[in-house]
Parts: sequence; C-alpha cells; structure tokens
Amino acid sequence: MRKLLVYMKDYRKESVLAPLFKMLEAAFELLVPLVVAAMIDVGIAGQDKPYILKMSLLMVALGVIGLVCSITAQYFSAKAAVGFAGKLRHSLFAHVQGLSFGELDTLGASTLITRMTSDINQVQSGVNLVLRLFLRSPFIVFGAMVMAFTIDFKAALIFVVTIPLLSVVVFGIMLISIPLYKKVQGRLDKVLGITRENLAGVRVLRAFHREKQEEESFEAANYDLTHMQNFVGRITAVMNPVTYVIINSALMALLYTGAVRVDAGILTQGQVVALVNYMSQILVELVKLANLIITVTKAVACGNRIQSVFEVENSQEQLAANASQDTAFSGNVDRPGHAGRGQELPLAGQIPVVEFRHVSLTYPGAGAATLEDVDFAAYPGETIGIIGGTGSGKSSLVHLIPRFYDATDGQVLYRGRDVRSLPVKELRSKVGIVLQKAVLFEGTIEENLRWGKEDATKEELQAALNTAQAAEVVAGKEDGLSEQVSQGGRNFSGGQRQRLTIARALVRKPEILILDDSASALDYATDARLRKAIGELPDQPVVFVVSQRTSSIRQADKILVLEDGAVVGMGTHLELLKNCQVYQEIYDSQYQDRMEVLRNAE
Repeated sequence: MRKLLVYMKDYRKESVLAPLFKMLEAAFELLVPLVVAAMIDVGIAGQDKPYILKMSLLMVALGVIGLVCSITAQYFSAKAAVGFAGKLRHSLFAHVQGLSFGELDTLGASTLITRMTSDINQVQSGVNLVLRLFLRSPFIVFGAMVMAFTIDFKAALIFVVTIPLLSVVVFGIMLISIPLYKKVQGRLDKVLGITRENLAGVRVLRAFHREKQEEESFEAANYDLTHMQNFVGRITAVMNPVTYVIINSALMALLYTGAVRVDAGILTQGQVVALVNYMSQILVELVKLANLIITVTKAVACGNRIQSVFEVENSQEQLAANASQDTAFSGNVDRPGHAGRGQELPLAGQIPVVEFRHVSLTYPGAGAATLEDVDFAAYPGETIGIIGGTGSGKSSLVHLIPRFYDATDGQVLYRGRDVRSLPVKELRSKVGIVLQKAVLFEGTIEENLRWGKEDATKEELQAALNTAQAAEVVAGKEDGLSEQVSQGGRNFSGGQRQRLTIARALVRKPEILILDDSASALDYATDARLRKAIGELPDQPVVFVVSQRTSSIRQADKILVLEDGAVVGMGTHLELLKNCQVYQEIYDSQYQDRMEVLRNAE
C-alpha cells in the first residue's frame, strides 16, 4: 500500500491544506464548550442578557468559520483523493496492458476488473477520509482532554482512563479485521468471475438448460461471500456499542464527580457542562475514528491487492533479457518441391521470415506440454496451413509468433533473430493477426479499421476491404465507413465481423498475416474468394491459415498437421492425403472423394 502513495506526489499541496483546514475547524470546535460555560456561569447566573447575546453571536461565528474550514478541507481532500485514484487507475491499466497473455491468464479477468474498479474506489474513499479525519479526530480527542485539565485536574483524570480504553477497543478490532477484509475481497473476485462467465455464456447455458446448476454455483459462492462479510461485520459492529458503554460510563463518573465538586464549591455548573461537552465530543470523534479505521482497513487491504498486481512482472521481458541479441540462421530447411504463388524455390541459405526450431510450449500450471518439438520454416510469399483436432495446439502455435506467449523450449525466429530479442512493438508491427473470436470495438467502421494503421488513406482502407470481401458489408450500410459499431460489434453478423477484422489486419500490410480460424463463419464461396484475394496481394506476406476445413488450406505451400501438440504431418495437400493418417481422417470426415482426388493427381 505504501508504494501506491507515489501517486499522491502531484497533490502535496492538497494533502497539506485539507488536514490543516480540518485542524482549524477542530480548534474552533474546542472553543465552543468554553463559550457555553461562560454563558452559564456569567450570563445566565447573572441574568446578563447582553452577555448571553454576545456569547450566542460568538458561537454562531465559530460555527460559520468552522463550516467554511470544513467545506474547504472537503474540497482539497476530494481533489487529492479523486486525482490519486485517477492516476492509480491509469497506471494499473497501463501495467495490465503490458503483461503477457500468460500473466493475464494467471490473474484472471474478474480479478483485474475488481482491482481496477471496486478496489481503487475503496482506496479513494480511504484517502479522502484520512485527509479529513486522520488528524482531526485525534486532535479533538486529545485536545478535549487537555481542555478538561485546564478546567479541573481531578475530573480530567476520567478522560485519562477513558481514552486508552477506547483506543484498545478500536485498534484491537482493526488488527483483527484487516486480514478478514482481504478474504472478503478474494471471495468477491470469485463471485464476479462466476457472474462474468455466466453473462458471457448465457446463450450456451440456455441451450444446454444449465440455468439451475449455475444458479446453485452462484448461490454457493455468494453464500461464502455473505457469510464472510457478516462475520467481519459482526466484529466491527462490536465497536460502536463497546465505545458507547465506555463513554456513557465515563459520563456517569464525570457527572457524579462534577456534582460532588460543584457542591463543594470547587467547580461551577458551567464548567461541569463544559466537561460533559468535551466528553461528548470525544464520543463523536471516536465513533468517527472507528468508522475511519474500518474504511482505512478496507482501503489498505484493497491497496495491497492492487500492489500485488503491480508486482507481477512481464515474464516475456525477463526471457528477452536472456535471449540472444543476434541469432544467426544456419543450414537449409526442407521445403516442398513447388513454390507458392509463383515464387521460386529459396536459394540455399536464404533466411526464412518465420522459423520454429524444436519449439515446445507448456502453459503455467499445466500438467503437460501444449506443443512439443515443432520444427519448420516459412519463406517469403509462402502460405502455411495449420490443421488438427480441437485442442491440438493450432492457436497456441501461431500465438508464439507475435509473442502472445513465449516458447518454454526451443526458439521462434523472425528473419533469423529470436523473437524474444526484438522489442515487442517492433515485432508486432510486422504481424497482422485475426483471432478466433472476431472482436470489434465501439466506434465507427473506419475507426476500427484504423487500428491496423492509424494514418491509412481511404484508398488503403478500401483495398483492405476489397481483399477481405468486406466491401459489400460497408456498402450495405447507410453511413458507409462512418457506420457506428456497437460494443463487441453486436450490430453485425458473425461473418461480417470476421471480414471486418480481416480487413483491419490487412490495412497495415503486414509481413506476416495470421488467420486463426477466422473464416469459420464464412460460406465456402466467400472463403474461396478471400483466399484467392490474399494470394494475389502485391506485398506477398507469409500467411498462416489455421482452420478446421481442409478446403481452406488445400492450396497452401506447406500444411502442418497437429495432434496433441506434435506435428504428425507436414507437406502439401496431396502429399498429406497419401502419407498422413490424421490428415486423411480429417479430410474423409468432410469429403468422400479422397481416392478419386489421388487418382486424378496421378
């Protein structure tokens, strides 16, 4: 939590002025009982109405000045707290954006959302209250005790006993509740995770009629959260009644002592009233202090949780530091006997655009490797098809190229250099990727396309749309490129979203184009036109096509067949139809003409 206070450095002035004005308010408040005592002992006792009026006006003046000081303090404390929370939230978001997919998978989306919203709001409230009350409440408590000593030493001894007792209660409860509030926030993460999962998959839940089971799962998590909150609430709820018992006991002792000493002529009635007022002030301020401590306890727990996210380092940066800064390419890579898209066979020693050297990948916490000993090369202008069953590691393989994940063994090379030795921004500027789930962002179609290249011309945007077979999508909208896109692209069909995301990737004219099962919602005719248009791109990027359809990759220069993370076949469509059993099974599940195709090829 302390490390987060660095975000308060721009609000030093407000952090000083807020408590200062609160102290001024407290000082004026401590004078009020003395004014009341003088009014009783002098004005009322002597029936001096002008004096009573004068004292009344003085009390009003003290109240107005205190109100002005309070409002001023509130302004500065709110400005500091809101500014602090804004900078903290911005920094946390930037830090999360810099984490690799591995860290994001480990932390979880629900946890990060909680940290960035609920936790930061709690910290903001804690900072606000600390600036307003952290000095004011103790100042009034001890100030009231000092003022009591100026009135009567013996009566003030009651204050000396009462204040330590109250402090033990307040700080004891605080020490018990701090770790419990951390558990509460952890269980809140779990509830949010279940809620987010259910909302994201609500259609699947209804399709499989799993509402009842998910309701039971949510109720169980919600019960755990409620039970823990109730438990912490009972502990903190003890604070108010215990403090009231102590204060009221002290008031009874004070009234008894005061009555005896008034009867003895040692104290006046006004002084006893002043002592009672000071005791009441202590009660009010300690209740405020107790609530402050509860809020601060929550804020500290939340701050520690936020700090734990900041302490998560990007594992890719650590790996990059250990990677070779200049990985030389040596040796030839086997390549099928025909060139892609009219390209000649690579010269001996030509450096591939992308090369996998005995690459393996194991996700954090996974029991087994997702990819094992993947070894191949992709040359300029080639199309690499990747196919395999569900969970065979197809997406994991292509995610290694832009460093969404880093290989746990082996090397992934870009033009002969280990991708871990390249700045991530530079590497990803060379890559255009369309993920399995087509995601569009709220804004216009043009704004979404410019994610690929901010300064793209209208001609470049139109060319990308034409290649992606998305020109008709834009033409069919009343506002064309200015058509509004709702959050997630919900106002477009699945096929339209896929074509627009492909166009977004093509705008940047990447050297490496990755299509990760990005044509699954397209009909076969549109898919064929898309593949033909990509094959005719003048820049001739290396294209990786991940697909479940053999029709989408049959024209690829090289096809990788994956099974359980291992490459069980590599070659052209015809070569694999002859020699790869897994590829044959996939093809036969989609077509019934394998033998005829092989006969025609001969």
